[in-house]
Amino acid sequence: MPTTVPFLWFDGQAEQAAALYVSLFPDSEVLSTTVFGPEVPGGVDGSVMTVSFRLGAQQWVALNGGPQFRFTEAVSFQIPCADQDEVDHYWDGLLADGGEPGRCGWLKDRFGLSWQVVPTALYALLADPDAGRAQRATQAMLSMDRLDVAALRAAADAV
Repeated sequence: MPTTVPFLWFDGQAEQAAALYVSLFPDSEVLSTTVFGPEVPGGVDGSVMTVSFRLGAQQWVALNGGPQFRFTEAVSFQIPCADQDEVDHYWDGLLADGGEPGRCGWLKDRFGLSWQVVPTALYALLADPDAGRAQRATQAMLSMDRLDVAALRAAADAV
């Protein structure tokens, strides 16, 4: 079976986006770039057209496609985080230089791409067989922007 590769359309910021993502995720790198030639419409001859990069084991491509298309919250990328330090690392890094926080662990980076920064502890709390604990964790999550592992656990344990 072929693998899937997220292909992201940017308005002239593909290199900057790839650089940010590669700087945040361990074991990541820029793999290659292509440039616009004189025969390729939509770009300046010699400017970067695409950037191929890898975040962990996942390959991605960023295209400098122009202003025609924008990201929406209809598509987001979820980052399962082992602990609060990881949550804080990705949350702060993706919000740097103009990102926008959202509710329940969602945010938009400065390029407008949506991410969900989620502690894996939340998955366990929401799947708790004690429906009351799961409901209390859900209510706590709904009140947060950045997800706080300790606060989620404390809410689940409250009676």
